[in-house]
Order: sequence, then structure tokens, then C-alpha cells
Amino acid sequence: MKKLTAVELCAGAGGQALGLELAGFEHCALVEIDSHCCNTLRANRPQWNVVEQDLREFDGVPYKGVDLLAGGLPCPPFSKAGKQLGQGDERNLFPEGIRLVRETMPKAVMIENVRGILDAVFEDYRTYISGEIASLGYRTDWRLLNASDYGVPQLRPRVVFVALREDVSGAFPWPAPSPFRVPTVGETLHDLMSVGGWSMVDEWCRRADQVAPTIVGGSKKHGGPDLGPTRAKRAWASLGVDGMGIADEPPVSDFVGRPRLTIRMVARLQGFPDDWKFTGCKTPAYRQVGNAFPPPVAAAVASGLAASIRQSNNAVLSIA
Repeated sequence: MKKLTAVELCAGAGGQALGLELAGFEHCALVEIDSHCCNTLRANRPQWNVVEQDLREFDGVPYKGVDLLAGGLPCPPFSKAGKQLGQGDERNLFPEGIRLVRETMPKAVMIENVRGILDAVFEDYRTYISGEIASLGYRTDWRLLNASDYGVPQLRPRVVFVALREDVSGAFPWPAPSPFRVPTVGETLHDLMSVGGWSMVDEWCRRADQVAPTIVGGSKKHGGPDLGPTRAKRAWASLGVDGMGIADEPPVSDFVGRPRLTIRMVARLQGFPDDWKFTGCKTPAYRQVGNAFPPPVAAAVASGLAASIRQSNNAVLSIA
């Protein structure tokens, strides 16, 4: 089956990119400004065309006609954890996303963001975004999805905006939740927690009997790696996890107390495969993981878009 093509904006450490890959898309370019993230993308997929550049300077014209324009545009302008300045925030890149849709005219668009963008305060701005994309000849929709509905052991609500070009006749199906029970934190991390021979791992596993709270990536401006604000740390503590920091190694055999998670553990809770490497020291590596779009969720949405595009392509071929 012929690969579909994709250009990805604000690609981060590859969460969405992995999902697109699983859905059958081949990347023409991945645009990312953070050098640590770019190094991670190159380390895992040397063949990818990683464009280390400010999105405001990226020219989409050479990629006109790509099948999918995707991305995770910066979340702080819309996050409840910030001031929710929206379109007034200098970090808001939706205008650049609209510009790049205009320049590339892809068959489909897929943009991920935080739940806060669905707040009433942003209703006019969502209408503006949808209207600008629709004026270019697209059908648009917004949807709130939870990562735990797609096999990710984490309560991570994310908003996805999709648009299909009007000449793409295939109907887009939003992904249905998985019928299978999502594993708990204990079930997900038991083998990683037991690497150092920790004698209490089974007891810990029984206590960690729910899915994880939302993993927070944190800001470059504030501190080192930890599992979020006070409320999040309390939620982690109820699962037997010390959320005050990230550990270098799993607990040793005689460890007593609440263990901290390692980068690899957090990555697994985000839905990354264990062979995906994160470059850089602990703080930038953790931020790459914590800010990612879980690959299984990205794959679920992108698979529906791929099916719509292929259905339309097949219809055109049959007419020809």
C-alpha cells in the first residue's frame, strides 16, 4: 500500500510522529525549534527530514499537495495552568498553522492542543480558526479525546482539530474508544520497577491500581523535572509514587518508601515504545516526554484520516 505523506509542525520528541507512522504516513518534514527534541527525532529516525527552525520562518510552499498537515501547536496560551491569554499570547502559533494550511493545501489537517482551548472564553477564537480553514475549502471539527480510551494508562484529555479538504470524499470517522480495559500504573510499570530487585514491588503494584494522572511536561522557565503541581503530586502519592522528582534508576532491593518514576517509566505511561530514545540530560528528556501527544491517540485519529484519504483516492482512480 502506497504511503501517504505528512508534514508535522512543532513535532516535539515524536509522539504524534510515531502515531502518524503507525497510521501509514511518511514524513516529508518535521518542524521543531527545540534542539533536544530535534536530536531525539534524528536519533530514532535518521531518515526523517527534521527541520530545526522557528515555525514562523518555515516555508510550506515546497510541500504543497501533501496528504496531511499535522502538529501539536503550543499549549500554554490555552492551558488552565497558565493565564489563558489565547490569541493574545506571543506563543500562540495558530496563525502560522492557518498560513501553512494555505501554503500546503493538504488533503487533511490534524492539530492537537490542551482541553482548555474548548473553554467558553475561546469560543470566538475557535470559530475564527474553523472559519479561516473552512474558507480555504475544508470541513472542520473539534473533539475532546482521553488517552485512557485508547490504551494509554493515563488520564490525559487532549483536544484534536481536524479538517478534510472538500474534494476528499471519504467520511472521517472519529476513533471509537478501545473495548479493552486500560492497564493500571502498577500493571504497566511492574517489570520496570522490579529491575533493581525491589522486594516490595508486588505490594506497590497492588497499590498503584489506577491509571496515571495527567503527566505534566513543565516549562523551560520553571524548575526541574517533577510530576506536576501540588494536586498532581497528591494524586501520584495515592498510587504510591513520589512525584517530587524523577529517578535515575528503579528502586533497589531494600528500598523503603514511595519510589520515583524514571524517564523510561514516564515514557511508557505516555504510550511510547520502550525502544524510543530521549536525548539530553534528565530535565530536557523529561520535558520531551511530558509534553508529548501519546502515540496511540495520534495513531487512532490519523488512521481515520488515512482511511478517508485512501477512500477518496480510490474513488478518483475508479472514475479514471
